[in-house]
Amino acid sequence: MHPTRKAVVTAAALLTVVSAAGCESDTTASHSNNGPAKPGCPAALSRAKQAVKKAQDVDAPWTGPTTGPKAVHGKSIVYIAQTLSNPGVAGVAQGVQEAAKVVGWRARTINGKGTPDGVRAAFKEALALKPDGIVLGSFDFKVARKEVEEANKAGIPLIGWHVTPSPGPAKKPKLFTNVTSSLGDVAKISADWTIARSNGRAGVVVFTDPTIPFAKRKSDLIKKRLATCSDVKLLKTENLPIPEANSRSNKEVSSLLKRFGDKWTYSIAINDLYFRHAAPALRAAGKKGAGAPFNIGAGDGDPSAFQRVNGKQFQTATVPEPLSEQGWQIIDEFNRAFSDRPASGYVAPVHISTADNTGGALSWDSEGYRQAYRKIWDS
Repeated sequence: MHPTRKAVVTAAALLTVVSAAGCESDTTASHSNNGPAKPGCPAALSRAKQAVKKAQDVDAPWTGPTTGPKAVHGKSIVYIAQTLSNPGVAGVAQGVQEAAKVVGWRARTINGKGTPDGVRAAFKEALALKPDGIVLGSFDFKVARKEVEEANKAGIPLIGWHVTPSPGPAKKPKLFTNVTSSLGDVAKISADWTIARSNGRAGVVVFTDPTIPFAKRKSDLIKKRLATCSDVKLLKTENLPIPEANSRSNKEVSSLLKRFGDKWTYSIAINDLYFRHAAPALRAAGKKGAGAPFNIGAGDGDPSAFQRVNGKQFQTATVPEPLSEQGWQIIDEFNRAFSDRPASGYVAPVHISTADNTGGALSWDSEGYRQAYRKIWDS
């Protein structure tokens, strides 16, 4: 049983009943000094609290595929990682390696090192190996357009992880499928969590990587959802490429603290690793790990993010991708491609992990996915 199944959900402290109704902005009440301020978005707040309550449910039985082709034999897969310093990318790579071993395939991971030149070099190396399938691990396909076209011409199936904004097959680039949670659902639930936890009154910084179309689209949707609550203020969109987060976060976070001070109460990042790098600057400024700004990662839910969440150290929540599970899904999708079958169409449901519902676990995956895939491949 997954450790989170043992957790007791204590979301009641967060999800209080909304007594107000309607969608008009109550600006008079929100600026009153007579008692607690009322939220300026009662309808949006009510919707957010309901969505968050559902997403924090830890009872998540397998809802993915239960039928499919029997495993073919003797295949080889190459996983091209945008950068292995991104724990999400690395976590999926590990899942691919694990599942490939189960079906008796060879799997190799090549690190693109977070630069266009590095990704192109990794892709060229992958093509030289003449694999049966290639995974594009969270990078903008346009930086390796020539290599993508070469793989397409060679008839090598390509599967993306976080390559296009939507899950499923794609034409540009030509992908058998793109494995990801629903970008829209992840963006909405992270914004809803911020609206719900702040009772509709927050000053928010959004961290994003504008060099990755997937990430930019996610942050755009986060901001759109936040805008549904008039008393949630977007203080700044911090454009910080993931490969530069380690070197630049301390300076950028310090600058944000000086500029906004206590007005900065919440953060949403397109990837948890921003908070790993932000923590030293927050600590140096005298911020408490369990205090404001309250931070949620809209992906990817790697073990270090769970450690911060569980320990209440500068990250309050994460919207985790089921990283290992998605690595297994990639292998299953390749098996369908090799068997001339369509992609499964499975998209993992959105989930929120907090210290109240993780049960101390360091990951989130649907219960029973390994057994389900083994049963398919052994059929």
